[in-house]
Amino acid sequence: MREFRYEKATDPAGAVALLADAPEGAYLGGGTNLVDLMRLGVATPDVLVDVRRLTSDQVEELPDGGLRIGAAVPNADLAADLRVRQRYPLLAQALLAGASGQLRNRATTGGNLLQRTRCTYFTDTTQPCNKRAPGSGCGAVTGLHRNHAVLGATDEGPDSPHTCVATHPSDLAVALRALDAEVRVLGRDGERTVAMADLHRLPGEDPARDTTLAHGELITAIDVPGLPWAVRSRYRKVRDRASYAFALISVAAAMDLDGSTVRDVRIALGGVAHAPWRATVAEDALRGGPATEEAFTAAAEAELAAAHPLPDNAFKVPMATSTLVRTLLQISAEARA
Repeated sequence: MREFRYEKATDPAGAVALLADAPEGAYLGGGTNLVDLMRLGVATPDVLVDVRRLTSDQVEELPDGGLRIGAAVPNADLAADLRVRQRYPLLAQALLAGASGQLRNRATTGGNLLQRTRCTYFTDTTQPCNKRAPGSGCGAVTGLHRNHAVLGATDEGPDSPHTCVATHPSDLAVALRALDAEVRVLGRDGERTVAMADLHRLPGEDPARDTTLAHGELITAIDVPGLPWAVRSRYRKVRDRASYAFALISVAAAMDLDGSTVRDVRIALGGVAHAPWRATVAEDALRGGPATEEAFTAAAEAELAAAHPLPDNAFKVPMATSTLVRTLLQISAEARA
C-alpha cells in the first residue's frame, strides 16, 4: 500500500479545500470500497480526508413529503428507517440486498453512490483494464465477462483505450435512479444539485471516470422527492448466491395503477450497464396501457432490444426481461389485493 497522509477537517468546506489542493487525494467515508482497493494497490491516494463525521447522519422530512438523506447515514440505518420502509419499499429492499450486515453498518449513503464501477480485471493489477490503467485495454472482452454489461458499454475490441464493459455495483443507486432522486454536492465553487440521472456516466471515451463529479466535490445529502404511489414498489435482485454478491440483474420499479391501467411507472435496471440504467423505453410503452403480463413482456423486450451482449453473458437479456415482468406482476397483484 502506498504511504498516505491522513487529514481530518472540521467542516465540509474545509474538507473540500483540503482535497482541492491534493489532486491525488480522496475522501474517506465508511471506507468499505476505498480501503479494499488501497490494499490491492488499485487505489493509491497520497492524502485521505476523513469526512465521515462532517456530513449529516440523519434522515429529514422535505416539504413535498420526500426525504433528505444525509450523506453519512449508514446503509443499515437507512434501511431500518420506518419512513423509508413505508414510503419507498424499493429503497429499503435495495439496501438490504447489498453487501453484508457488517458492511451495511459501516458503509455510508454518499459513499455507496461513489463506489467504483468495477470487475475482476479492475481489481487485478496484473491484467489490462482501461478503468484502472487508461489505455491498457480491456481483458474482460475476450476473457471472463459473464457478469458484465449488455447495455451502454463501449466495446471497440480488447486493445482499444475506450473499451469498458464493467457494471455499476450499487443496489442503492438503482433504486434512487428509479425515484428521480437528487444529489446535493459541495465543491470549491459552492453547492449544486445533481440529478441521479446525471451523476453516473457511461464509459464513452473515458472509461476511467465513473461519475460527473469534479475532483474534490463532496456529496452532502440525497433528496428523494415525494412520490405517494412509491408505496407500491419493489426491488428484485438476481445473483449467484443469496447474499454478498453483485447483481446479475436487478430491477427497481414503482407503478401507479388506475384499475387495470398503468397511470405511471418508474423502472431502473442494475447489473446491465456501467451506470444504473433507467428503462425509459419500457416506461413509455407501459404508460396508459394495460397492466397485463403481455404488456409487461412487450415493454421489457422493447427496452432490451438495444442490448449488445458478449458471448458469455447473453443470458442476461432474457433474465432481465423475465425479472422485470415478475416484478411488475408482483406490484400489480399487491395493488389489486
